[in-house]
Amino acid sequence: MTYIVNDKCIKCKLMDCVDVCPVDCFYEGKNMLVIKPDECIDCGVCEPECPIGAIVPDTENGNEKWLEINAKYSEIWPNITAKKETPYGEELKDEQNKFEKYFEENL
Repeated sequence: MTYIVNDKCIKCKLMDCVDVCPVDCFYEGKNMLVIKPDECIDCGVCEPECPIGAIVPDTENGNEKWLEINAKYSEIWPNITAKKETPYGEELKDEQNKFEKYFEENL
C-alpha cells in the first residue's frame, strides 16, 4: 500500500502534508501535489494533516487512476520538502470534476 493524492488537492494545494512527511515523497505541480508511490513508506502521517481529505490509501476502490497520476507526475515535477503558502485556499474544496476542469500538467 501507498498513499496517493487525488483531485481534491487541485486548486487547493494546502501543503500541511509536506511538513510531516518523513521521507519527502511529495512533488509539486502548478495546481496540485502528488506522492511518489515508490518513495512513500506508508506511515500515514500525511493523511490526517490534509484538511480537505485529498490524501487516501491507494487500496481504496477507484484509486487506480490516481495511483497512475501520482506515479507519472512524481517523475516529472520537482520534489517539495517544505510547506509553502498556497496560492488557492479552500474555496474549491467541495467542487466536483476538478481534474477535468482545472488540472495542469505544467510540463
